[in-house]
Amino acid sequence: MFVYGTLMRGYALHLLLARASKFLGEGRVHGRLLDLGRYPGLVDGVGSVRGEIYRLDDPELLAVLDRAEGYNFGRRRTIVTLASGRRARAWVYRYRGRQEKAVLIPDGDYRRAHPRPATR
Repeated sequence: MFVYGTLMRGYALHLLLARASKFLGEGRVHGRLLDLGRYPGLVDGVGSVRGEIYRLDDPELLAVLDRAEGYNFGRRRTIVTLASGRRARAWVYRYRGRQEKAVLIPDGDYRRAHPRPATR
């Protein structure tokens, strides 16, 4: 699972991942990152988004994460480029909701845009 916002270490929803996953490292995916207020959303576009990759140890965790992400986020496979340069396939949540009030995070790094833990 590739995460880029409030599921990352130190943020509000990370507890959902911490119980049944293993942190594998940092990486990037293609796309643009939008600041939606209390959380970000990954959308298609030119650029890259920075985040963390995890191995899920419990297949039922996907259903838990789907509920937590909500109807505006769809889970699909993507290619992640790890910090080492290696590529891997992973699940990622892409935002499919309204974008009128969204603000682009130009460098695709949620931690830089919101260095303190966010709540959702």
